[in-house]
This record gives sequence, structure tokens and C-alpha cells, in this order.
Amino acid sequence: MSPYFERLGFLAPDWKDLVEIAIVAVLFYRILLLLRGTRAIQILLGFLFLLVVDGVSRLLGLTLIEFILERFFSFGVFGVLVVFQPELRSALAHLGQNRLLRVFSRLEEKEIAEEIAEAAEELSRNKVGAIVAIEREVGLGEFIDTGTPLQARVSAPLLQNIFTPYSLLHDGAAIIRGDEIVAAGAILPLTQFPVTDKSLGTRHRAALGLSEETDALVVVVSEETGQISIAHRGKLQRNLDGQHLSDILSGRTPLALVG
Repeated sequence: MSPYFERLGFLAPDWKDLVEIAIVAVLFYRILLLLRGTRAIQILLGFLFLLVVDGVSRLLGLTLIEFILERFFSFGVFGVLVVFQPELRSALAHLGQNRLLRVFSRLEEKEIAEEIAEAAEELSRNKVGAIVAIEREVGLGEFIDTGTPLQARVSAPLLQNIFTPYSLLHDGAAIIRGDEIVAAGAILPLTQFPVTDKSLGTRHRAALGLSEETDALVVVVSEETGQISIAHRGKLQRNLDGQHLSDILSGRTPLALVG
């Protein structure tokens, strides 16, 4: 082999290199999926643009621009941590999950899904506002702590009672873990992103906010319209009836989310 080809020996990867390349490619792909449709992807493109400018400035010897960008990148990592805080929380929360829309594992029992759907349908009929968060893989402990603890099996009458107008727990969220309502009156985070649809109120914003940070399914009943919606991964599916909601919660029907 000539010296020329010996110097290019690193271009002949062994099986370890191929494994590493495959892992990195999958990792980047998953990161891009998480960032898709969020403000983070726009900020990421901005950083890529600055990297190109930095490379050009180094090639052309533009020392002032090179100096400014060097300082910017030195401290930029802290800014990224602050700006991307919601996305980082979401990414870490979803790390290790197998599928985007995993079957509704903790509420496999058809009975629980039907109880939630029955309650939502009745609340919708009477135009009583409600928000119910269903814990999945990511724990909702920090949000449960903000509400009133309960240890009661999920039932349609109990959910309707919780959201009775003017009751103490009416304004907060009920949180379900497994087959139990573990908290009521819980405070959920509002979405970090602009909401252009003016018909979406505080409950919808809270449902989107929690679904951005966790993998919870969040059912919302609008007090103004009685419309039933479900939020997941920062997106909403609206105009559900009781049967459709039950099918989604039990995994019989996939979500059709809209950003």
C-alpha cells in the first residue's frame, strides 16, 4: 500500500466505527424529532448559521468577528441551557421511551378509560370545565404535590363531583395514576409557546404545558363550548365525543394531534 493510502487509512472504518456512526445518527434523528415543530429548531438553525459565519471568518482572517463569535460560543452554552430548558426537560423525560404513541399501558383496563370518557361527556353536556391528567411513564409527582391528595378509584361520578362549579377543587386539575385519582386541584404548567387560537383558554394552555414536559395524556373539557379535547406531546386533538375519547384512552384508536 502506498504512503498516500496509508495516510487515508482512517477512512476505512472497522465495525466499531460503523456502530458508533449508527448510534450517533439515530441519536441526532431522535433529537431532531423532538425539536421538530418547536421554537428550538429555529434557534438551532440560528446557531448553525453562526457556525458557518465563524468558519468563514477564520478562513478569511476576520479576527474581530472571530473574537466575538469565540466569546459568544464560550458563554452560549449557558444561554442554551436557559433558552432550551422546556425542550431539554421534554427530551430527558422522553429518553428511553420505545414509541411515540405507546399503547395506553397504565390504563389498559377498558373500564377506567370508559369512566373518564363518561365523566368528560357528562361535563361537556353541562358545559362544566375540567382538566384531567393521566400519568404514564413520566411521573407527575411534582404536580401532584400542588393539589389536594386523594386515593380514590377512578369513577365518572367522582370526577364530575370534583369539577362541580364553585367547589374548592373545581379550578385545578385531577391527576390519575393507574386506576386511582391521586390528586385534585393540582396546578399544571402553562405552555411555553405562543397559542394563536384565541378560543383556547387557561385549561387548554395548562394541558399543552404539561404535555410538553411529560408524556401525560391530558383531557380537557371547555367551560365555554363544552368541547372535549386531549393533549399529548404539546399538541391537541379536539371535538371528541365520549366514545372516541374512550377509544383513544384505551389504545383502540390512535391520536390525530394538531400542533
